[in-house]
Amino acid sequence: MQNRFPLRALLLASAVSLAAPMTLTVTAAQAETPADTLVIAHQIDDIISLDPGQSFEFSGQDVVHSLYDRLVDFDPLDLNAGIKPSLAESWEVSEDGKTITLTMREGVTFQSGNPVRAEDAAWSLQRAVKLNKSPAFILNQFGFTAENVDERVTFDGNRVILQLDQPYAQSFVLNCLASEVGSVIDKETAMSHAEGEDFGNAWLSTNGAGSGPYALGAWRPNEAVQLVANPDYWQGAPTMARVIVRHVQESSAQRLLLEQGDVDVARNLTPTDVEGVAGNERLKVLDELRGRILYMGLSQKDPLLSRPEMVEAMKYLIDYAGMESSFLKGQWKVHQNFLPEGYLGAADENPWSYDIEKARQILTDAGITSGTVKTIVRDIREYVDAAQTLQAAMAQVGLTLEIQQMTGAQVLDAYRARQVPIFIGEWGPDYADPNTNASTFAHNPNNADDAGLSQLAWRNSWAVPQEMNQAVEAATLEGDTDKRVQMYLDIQSQYREIAPIIPMFQKIEQVVLQQNVQNWTSGGSVTSVNYRQVTKE
Repeated sequence: MQNRFPLRALLLASAVSLAAPMTLTVTAAQAETPADTLVIAHQIDDIISLDPGQSFEFSGQDVVHSLYDRLVDFDPLDLNAGIKPSLAESWEVSEDGKTITLTMREGVTFQSGNPVRAEDAAWSLQRAVKLNKSPAFILNQFGFTAENVDERVTFDGNRVILQLDQPYAQSFVLNCLASEVGSVIDKETAMSHAEGEDFGNAWLSTNGAGSGPYALGAWRPNEAVQLVANPDYWQGAPTMARVIVRHVQESSAQRLLLEQGDVDVARNLTPTDVEGVAGNERLKVLDELRGRILYMGLSQKDPLLSRPEMVEAMKYLIDYAGMESSFLKGQWKVHQNFLPEGYLGAADENPWSYDIEKARQILTDAGITSGTVKTIVRDIREYVDAAQTLQAAMAQVGLTLEIQQMTGAQVLDAYRARQVPIFIGEWGPDYADPNTNASTFAHNPNNADDAGLSQLAWRNSWAVPQEMNQAVEAATLEGDTDKRVQMYLDIQSQYREIAPIIPMFQKIEQVVLQQNVQNWTSGGSVTSVNYRQVTKE
């Protein structure tokens, strides 16, 4: 079947050309992007695939979010409203809590012109489980496997029926369905491009088959993505006829393009460059709290770090306020809880502060007056600066921190092998439910070296107390939302007391925009960027 949105060449004015060399001087008259085109400078070299069943990187998720709709979704301009109907106009839960039936909205079509059916929605979920790519675990949590998913995820007329293995909280299930792996794919179009048993995976990695507000115009890896508006979108055609995301690695280059008027939005400016454009009346800075947590993990394999007194003291050797006001300025805020602000059950208590004397007293009382810890840090400015700040604080209480810098791949390989004594890095939620972080920070059902788990607790060799493991599992089954919130508050309270994985900061995305760009949202804490509502004055 012919797609009504064929792949298009990137034919734009010189101000937004994807291939043109960057001008290094500002002309007297500032350039302007076309009125119907939104041009964004962003680091997008992490995109591996645009298949919703495979995509699991930040930039790829942004694209997938615009190409596809999901059964349920979030309002990008009212993230406090929670889940709302999307392709499913309503849903109901059985008395035993194990069956969720979603009724599809009538009259919606894919960009190919094919109708969006319950069959497409059920097949899309089945497909993601059978592909078993990175995001499949989000659906596997409900007992779905490649062997049983055809019987557990079915359709009947215009209804999609999910038969779960346990009576999970409705909010847990719906939050997972709102993630990109829950995108509804045009089955006929995808399967017409299938190769062997790949369910169209190879083709969907570089093409789109959704019902979303935008179709994929083109993707040139490490260069640019172009999205083309869907004029027949069921929620109304987007104002921007095209969205172009240019890969621009350096902050200074993004800033220059923005100041010249060659881009409308820059998403990766450093605090220094954000300050540098603050006085430009043609530009504005938008601060948006995101869901990513910058944390420090203390390996419980290390004989020194495994002592409870050492864990407690380390929480007072972190200069939270100092880092927040210097090299993290404007882009991270102190947040000492594993659930990001904006998530159901997030706590707002920050009990620790930089206190050398208190740390020294804790260590002295425990008989710890010296010691050396060796660690490796990814060569990212924030991580290295944080490690060096910690190194200086530890020296004041007689401890030595030896730091070795490595590439991200090297550090992650060692971390996943439980070989990093002190890890400093970020964790981004995988889906918009509190279990996404509770299950990784505060859950570790098997602490054996050969368990090969992905949880942060396991990576830091922390044998989570059995009562905490059970509390995390129980919270996924609590159907009363208020009770569920309290369960997560209680888990975080206990976690703060004993955990050797220390949340420190929550990400603030500072986006710099031309003054005429309105209604921009990067997705807040719980979802991806949304371009449909963006306008230009």
